[in-house]
Amino acid sequence: MPQLGSFSLLLALALSLYCFLAGILALFRHDANADRLGETARRAGVATFFAVTLAALALVTAAFQNDFSVAYIFHHSNRDLPAAYKFAALWSGQEGSLLFWSFLLAAYGLVLRLRHKVDPRLFAYASVILAGVQIFFLLLVNFAAHPFAMMQGTLPDDGNGLNPLLQYPEMVIHPPMLYLGYVGFTVPFAFALGALAMRYHGDKWIHITRRWTMVTWGFLTCGIFLGAHWAYSVLGWGGYWAWDPVKNASLMPWLTGTAFLHSVMMQEKRGMLKVWNMWLIFATFMLSIFGTFLTRSGVVSSVHAFAQSSIGTWFLVFLAIILAACTFFFVRNRSHLKSEHKLESLVSRESSFVFNNLILLVACFTVLWGTLFPVLSEWIQGTKVTVGPPFFNRVNIPVALLLLLLTALGPLLAWRRTSIESLRRNFSIPAFAALAVGVLLIAFGLRPWRTPSAFYALMTICLSVLVAVTVFSEFIRGGLVIARHTGQNLFSSMGHLAHRNTRRYGGYIVHFGVVVVMIGLAGSAFNQDREKELGYGDQMNIGDYTLTCRSYTQDDRPNYRSEWAIIDVSKNGKPLATMFPERRFYKASQQMATMVANRSTVKEDLYLVYEGLNQDTARPIIKAHLNPLVMWIWVGVLIMVIGTVIGLLPNAAPVRLTASAPVRAAAVMEAGD
Repeated sequence: MPQLGSFSLLLALALSLYCFLAGILALFRHDANADRLGETARRAGVATFFAVTLAALALVTAAFQNDFSVAYIFHHSNRDLPAAYKFAALWSGQEGSLLFWSFLLAAYGLVLRLRHKVDPRLFAYASVILAGVQIFFLLLVNFAAHPFAMMQGTLPDDGNGLNPLLQYPEMVIHPPMLYLGYVGFTVPFAFALGALAMRYHGDKWIHITRRWTMVTWGFLTCGIFLGAHWAYSVLGWGGYWAWDPVKNASLMPWLTGTAFLHSVMMQEKRGMLKVWNMWLIFATFMLSIFGTFLTRSGVVSSVHAFAQSSIGTWFLVFLAIILAACTFFFVRNRSHLKSEHKLESLVSRESSFVFNNLILLVACFTVLWGTLFPVLSEWIQGTKVTVGPPFFNRVNIPVALLLLLLTALGPLLAWRRTSIESLRRNFSIPAFAALAVGVLLIAFGLRPWRTPSAFYALMTICLSVLVAVTVFSEFIRGGLVIARHTGQNLFSSMGHLAHRNTRRYGGYIVHFGVVVVMIGLAGSAFNQDREKELGYGDQMNIGDYTLTCRSYTQDDRPNYRSEWAIIDVSKNGKPLATMFPERRFYKASQQMATMVANRSTVKEDLYLVYEGLNQDTARPIIKAHLNPLVMWIWVGVLIMVIGTVIGLLPNAAPVRLTASAPVRAAAVMEAGD
């Protein structure tokens, strides 16, 4: 298997080189053989997928066969490792994850090349650019981080095992989702750079790029929040986001990708922001590569990062090549990106998109600056100055609140200009609902003047209500128009409305998901925690809960030894549940890991961590967290994903109306405004 895998990677590199070089020749030749040469380049790109897939299968097979002659398998697997984690070993280490990146890139390339008839010339340019990126990653896995490198000396009987932090079911799906997002941004980048290089006429390329961006943005969203849920469930610190450098690296392309998905509508509707959109796509791809550099170079310290290596230099050189290529084609063809219209009013949908973009970029720059500041301070001053969560929160919480406000205002604004009277009429009900909720929260005990966190929580919930009511009003307003002219009930009319304009109303559902997530995040302002030694029968109170230690016990399994506490939980004196916080010692890696016990409800999470025995008293130490509204975060993400899927669906034909033609046309226009 190692020999087959190594041969497959070399073959994939040769095929990608041919796809790249032959593709370039075909693009610049104008004789009878150009099309034939371009077709061979396309087929070489398709064949690359099968070669890389064979290499990935060879590595997975080596893991299942416990082939510890392969150094990667020795370092990331062991005989007693469960089957799911043997498969996950493919992306659990430096070399394997780069092979997985190459596999996903080849898979995206396969889909692109099989759809080449949509626009043969544009797809040929995109295929060449995609092949260039593929060459870089195949060079890495062939010469810098070879996954099939062999062990030297006596072969070991067993491997070191997978990192205990990765032996959690979510890690089987979190990294693939994250990589699908990271790698997927290569495709919109390839289309954008290809369209710029060929001075593409028309907006067809932007429609193609937008759909690819929506898909990859959806994957990246899932990956980010699955990572947050993993951190919440495994690391045992009671939180889900600590502004870790590697997590920040995944957030940055998400922010610029979000900005692109909003501003691209201005290019489609009004022919504006063409330069802005081009550089947003370029920046999103470069930030994806930059995030991979942070993960693998060792320049930042993180529980998510790989060991320090020289591979970071490869990524810096690659980033420099990308920036040079983007700058060259932009300078050469920038006249092709002239806007067709100008901003006519500050009170318009165009201006809301511009402000939205600016705020998202401010957030992205803040995250980038805070992530790199320790590195820059050490480089300039010789002393590493750490930037912690207070810095990120101080800047990004107000930024998030401004984004919520714009999310509420955007749907209420018309293109070109909006009258103040129209804005007042459409905004009054959402504003009243938000104000009413704020008054109720204060009446029920929320005191925003006591702490900044309470103030921000109140503002977050009020603005979230503002957005939610705006979204519902858009659905109801359009649904009522259709219901009035068709006689259908309101819910059927809203369903037809959403199906007729899936992109718009799918976007509204995504916005509603964001609202639910933000309400969940606001709950962190009211977190509680306690830590106490609990012997047999001892109790600890937190909130309305009473925790009673019944006993603690131990177990020995092939892959790990474990010890856990048995905690009876009651609420307001009534028995509620029994929870089992646990600690595991993994034999192969000789490392400890925490298994959190979490009882989650819509209102709050009761989160218990078994921190081990006090060696002096031989009593278990239990740390309890009471975290309000955490479930809202995960539900909100699910709603965002559903909205993204709806936004990708094709529009249905307009609903058939029974009214006369003039009324029919008026109804369609009124519902779609």
